[in-house]
Amino acid sequence: MAERMRLQKLLAHAGVASRRAAEDLIIRGKVRVNGKIVRQLGTSVSTDDRVDVSGAPVILKSEPTYIVMHKPVNVVTTMRDPQGRRTVAQLVPKGLPRVVPVGRLDYDTSGVLLLTNDGELAHTLTHPRFGVEKTYRAIVRGRLDPVAVRQLQNGMRLEEFRTGSARLRIVATNRDASVVDITIHEGKNRQVRRMFEAVGHPVVQLSRLRFGPLKLGDLPPGHFREVTARELAQLQKLSQ
Repeated sequence: MAERMRLQKLLAHAGVASRRAAEDLIIRGKVRVNGKIVRQLGTSVSTDDRVDVSGAPVILKSEPTYIVMHKPVNVVTTMRDPQGRRTVAQLVPKGLPRVVPVGRLDYDTSGVLLLTNDGELAHTLTHPRFGVEKTYRAIVRGRLDPVAVRQLQNGMRLEEFRTGSARLRIVATNRDASVVDITIHEGKNRQVRRMFEAVGHPVVQLSRLRFGPLKLGDLPPGHFREVTARELAQLQKLSQ
């Protein structure tokens, strides 16, 4: 049975782009419905309508794909890289539908990464309003003292924003280095590295252990697994 929805939502569901990027495509006149260019945001369309973007037909997938990757270091969290560096797209197994990363991990950071063609879910999970928890394991230089721990926990002023409160767990420490698990809700560029740098303990190595309900576990670098039904339900609940 045909279903009606906003055009940008249909594009997001089809995995063409995030909802925000889909709106930009519509405004720029890249989207046609039944052969006619549509520039009006919020236009209602039917799943039976013929929709194309830049001449390519949009096909709604009945079952979106959700996979978890252990992103290795020295891999870019994009589908292509103008500098020719290795990307997460090159690690996706052949035969899977086209998926894109939700958010990003820095080139020199490893860890859990969600990839999907569910553009609507990807948009909500990366929106600051939802504040999805992310836990990182950092190896930093030096022994963390109580003052530095309190600064990290209470939030701090970085160049362009103030971080929210963070949770810390000291895993191991000695005179030369500390291993720390830190949980934050934001996801600004190189945020964890900048936080530790600000308290005088530069990061030597960083890995994301958890993104919302998704845990890295013992998944080897460069490998994938499917998101479980329970994890998917938890992700969808986060975005409500």
